[in-house]
Amino acid sequence: MSGWQPVRRTRAFEDVIARIEERIAGDGLTVGDRLPGERQLAEQLQVSRSSVREAMRVLETLGVVSSQVGRGPDAGAVLTARPAGALTDLLRLHLGLASLSLEEVIDARLMIEQWSAARAAGHGADLSALSDALERMDQATTAEDFVEHDTAFHVAIAEASGNRLIAAMMRSLRDSVRRYAIEAVERLGDTGGLMTDHHLIRQAIVSGNPSEASAAVETHLRRAYPDIFRTPVTSGPPGADDRGRGEDQARSEDRGRADG
Repeated sequence: MSGWQPVRRTRAFEDVIARIEERIAGDGLTVGDRLPGERQLAEQLQVSRSSVREAMRVLETLGVVSSQVGRGPDAGAVLTARPAGALTDLLRLHLGLASLSLEEVIDARLMIEQWSAARAAGHGADLSALSDALERMDQATTAEDFVEHDTAFHVAIAEASGNRLIAAMMRSLRDSVRRYAIEAVERLGDTGGLMTDHHLIRQAIVSGNPSEASAAVETHLRRAYPDIFRTPVTSGPPGADDRGRGEDQARSEDRGRADG
């Protein structure tokens, strides 16, 4: 007979994780709630305490729980919400293993940040974090300092979109390529062009112009990663190069009609 599937053999700690997921979904557990202590959880699930400990280590790595040592009411891990940390570790490992390329990460960042900037421009978000990051970038004396505040600037754009998952993804993308970002700033030497881009992005968002905000983000990333984006960056405002090409084409057509 066909249609039978082999039984999946799971390890005990995986079953513990599965049961915790079920309780989170079924009981409506949320951030700040405490799970039973190690001994109590092992007895209730009828597994060894070592299986419970292994499950907690996995969940802590995933940013779901924070393990605490305690007794009585203080025993047991506390549910947390740190998705960005887990995503960062995952992306960084896969970059190191070359299963993801830097080009793929930057492409993903471009799509996310263009959407975020356009969304932020469309609904009048609080942009104080952008202004603060710009001021700190101006005062940065090393590439490391500049990248730290540059990261804060771009994460603030994602947060201004109002989508928490997008913000977590942006922080993860930025943190996972921190080393590459520092190297990019060191190669550029002068960060004046990057700062100009930052101010154009902020101004487009402040002005409530989604298309300009999106275009300014692309111009900025092309400048920051010229080896990935082969098209050269123009010095004018976003869209100026396209307008220039359109004018050249119109002049060419006029000459053709005149010659005819």
